[in-house]
Amino acid sequence: MLVIADTFPLNYLILIDRVNVLPTLYERVLVPQTVIEELRHPRTPSVVRTWSEHPPAWLDVRHIDAVPDAILWNLDAGERAAILLAQALDADLFLTDDRGARRVAEQRGLAVLGTLGVLAQAADQRLIDLETALVQLQSTNFRMTPEMVQRLLTRDAQRKGCSP
Repeated sequence: MLVIADTFPLNYLILIDRVNVLPTLYERVLVPQTVIEELRHPRTPSVVRTWSEHPPAWLDVRHIDAVPDAILWNLDAGERAAILLAQALDADLFLTDDRGARRVAEQRGLAVLGTLGVLAQAADQRLIDLETALVQLQSTNFRMTPEMVQRLLTRDAQRKGCSP
């Protein structure tokens, strides 16, 4: 499975020390160079900057020279580049947490998943404890509603065969 990631899913997965689920869940994970540059921004948490300065071997960083159309200019540079890369490579999945990027990607026929979806898949494959990961994610500036958390925990409890 070929997966293209935008900045925010990587950022949050690094912050909660769950980024290594990506190569286990997906065969290939690629990002445009622009995403790496965004992860290195001075205001990015130091753990994320450090990770991005020495990305793991499983992460394939690509340059993309495609020219974005007018709709993509409403997104930030990392989102634009990631969508263009996903389209160019006919990716199986696009990882993003941005609503606008999700909408544009879906309009272009891309399958989309966010950080919460990645964590749910990792829990389904018993790679992580979902409740612990969600508690850690809540300690960051990631935005999720209590209803979203409850829905994920209920689904996880059902998978485990117990009540939430």
